[in-house]
Amino acid sequence: MTYCVGLRLNKGLVFMSDTRTNAGVDNFSVTKKMFTWSVPGERVITLMTAGNLATTQALVSLLDERSKVVAERNPTLLELPTMFQIARLVGATLKEVISDSRPDGQEASSKFKASVILGGQVKGGAPTLFMIYPEGNFIEITDDNPFFQIGEAKYGKPILVRAYDPDMSFEDTIKLLIVSFDSTIKANLSVGLPLDLQVYAKDSFDVINSPRIEADDEYYQAVSTGWSDALRNALMQLPSYKAR
Repeated sequence: MTYCVGLRLNKGLVFMSDTRTNAGVDNFSVTKKMFTWSVPGERVITLMTAGNLATTQALVSLLDERSKVVAERNPTLLELPTMFQIARLVGATLKEVISDSRPDGQEASSKFKASVILGGQVKGGAPTLFMIYPEGNFIEITDDNPFFQIGEAKYGKPILVRAYDPDMSFEDTIKLLIVSFDSTIKANLSVGLPLDLQVYAKDSFDVINSPRIEADDEYYQAVSTGWSDALRNALMQLPSYKAR
């Protein structure tokens, strides 16, 4: 399983993904799930993946390979003029990979399913995010739905819904995402550290920051402990239940 979040602010975009993959409770490993392509001053494109690992790795490899052999693979991620057209290309490529994975004579596409969060900005357009489904179709972020989640989303969503504000600073947004991920990690063994983080400022066409947050990261531990303590203290302040 996986947990990835892409969130749009008035200031830009913030992405966070875990790195855990597993094939059973005794076989965990660390795998990157966030990938970025850029043309300085012109575009930044970020992709986060969840689902069948073979499918997502094939998707990223195809997109990357085709972006490097421009003469033979036109257009590519680095040439299309809008994020909408890039989303169409990523959706078509994902559908292609899943279709090619089906054994002859069997409808086994469900075994190879994957979903994607695509985000970024192309010069002339606004920063945006897309959720791309295994069938290749997609939806775009809106003011009513300002973030996308893929993977194990249910534990971290209530935190995002309660605290998100489009005017938040990048620093507060990172704190919010850490709380969302920390709650998910504590509730589900299939999501785990380290976490990959990326911050993109509107109209910068450059990545501000792209660190990896390890399990012993002091800031992560401080937020995790502070969140637990705050919940405990808030609970103690609530009225006690009295049987009638």
